Amino acid sequence: MSDLPRKAVTRTAKLAALPLGFAGRATWGLGKRIGGKSAELVAREVQQRTADQLFKVLGELKGGAMKLGQALSVFESALPEEVAGPYRAALTKLQEAAPPMPNSTVHAVLAERLGEDWRELFLSFEDKPSAAASIGQVHRAVWHDGRDVAVKVQYPGAGEALLSDLTQLSRFARLLGPLVPGMDIKPLITELRDRVSEELDYEQEAQSQREHAEEFADDPDVVVPGVVHQSDQVLVTEWIDGVPLADVIADGTAEQRDRAGQLLARFLFSGPARTGLLHADPHPGNFRLLPPDPAVPSDPADPEDTDGTADPADPADTDGTAETGADRWRLGVLDFGTVDRLPGGLPPTIGNSLRLTLQGDADAVYELLREEGFVRDSVDLAPDAVLDYLRPIIEPALVEEFAFSRGWMRNQAARIADPRSPAHQLGKQLNLPPAYLLIHRVTLSTIGVLCQLGATVRLREELESWLPGFLPQEEEEWAEEECPGEAPSELAT
Repeated sequence: MSDLPRKAVTRTAKLAALPLGFAGRATWGLGKRIGGKSAELVAREVQQRTADQLFKVLGELKGGAMKLGQALSVFESALPEEVAGPYRAALTKLQEAAPPMPNSTVHAVLAERLGEDWRELFLSFEDKPSAAASIGQVHRAVWHDGRDVAVKVQYPGAGEALLSDLTQLSRFARLLGPLVPGMDIKPLITELRDRVSEELDYEQEAQSQREHAEEFADDPDVVVPGVVHQSDQVLVTEWIDGVPLADVIADGTAEQRDRAGQLLARFLFSGPARTGLLHADPHPGNFRLLPPDPAVPSDPADPEDTDGTADPADPADTDGTAETGADRWRLGVLDFGTVDRLPGGLPPTIGNSLRLTLQGDADAVYELLREEGFVRDSVDLAPDAVLDYLRPIIEPALVEEFAFSRGWMRNQAARIADPRSPAHQLGKQLNLPPAYLLIHRVTLSTIGVLCQLGATVRLREELESWLPGFLPQEEEEWAEEECPGEAPSELAT
């Protein structure tokens, strides 16, 4: 399939085949077990067949189907290892690729949106797409001024396809539940559907990307490509090379994994504080690990130190090492089609409740959650039970650095998903206010990626620097008075 299927009957038929396929494989598996095959072997075969069908259909349909696949992909680390194995390759493939549009369709969109003489805007244009996403695909080109650029072209009929897919998927969301233990898929689909108009609005995406690019222009750790040109259905931005995060997850060194994880956490918490915007699509396909900038010296005090090597003759190099290698790699951030607008940064309630939980103040935590609507007025919970529910989740903030892993994620998912556990029973009584829905999903998704990376991250350092309310109020106020604009953690050291 080489084009985005737009006829509702075609897309509906493909999506409707998914639950039928799930049921058929369950029957097939039962027959195999009756025939003498071990339950474990049969389960693996069923999971492999399920992965093959599910992500083949989601990838081919693009639109809302692929959007859901990308959203689910970051939670792969929550699955038991014997189940996750068959999914991993399919998920990674889904994050980075999908069948492309025909060249004639791409050229027609460019002619309609950029003008019949659109080729004069480029010194060169590669017809073969370099990446594909849920509503568009990216082509590499050279802009008329010599800059390497990425040209994102929206699929014709993408809006209609998005809405149709997500409506259809919501009808059998319950069948998708086992893909992510402990997660209710239907609210995720509803939220994706509510944001369709934002995804399709390249003008709004361009503005969000400009704001990030301007703020992070001189940042040594985060790279946001600038916007070169924007029109309806076409967005041209600066091209950035780098290692896709999916490749780091699959084959990266421990140093690359840790560096990518640290910068991902830093971007998650610093972005809202610096721009008032939360990048809300944190799947691995939207990030690149970039090598150190050769124009920036590893030692800021030595402008000639551009090769990043230690200088034995330099008295400052007392340990014979240099600030080079993985600790100078940067994070490239792509796709600003979905953002949450947070003018004051992340809500202080998040930092306050996290700090109080770390302090073990059950009553204060419970009161704060009730005030913000996480606990409805009609519900009466034991504050100590709420604290016990939260403590394992915030474990990464308890220590100076935390090793995220698939095992840790699986334990959290199992604890919340098991109907027999107190955590499951309590979790069902908690409420997620609408204002926190997207923040919650982005945070969970980022943690999912950190677990896929297996990264060791100094998360507490990022929280102290960027999360309002995490530090005691008097410490934050003192920091702002003494050194306005500097992160509190920089002053506390």
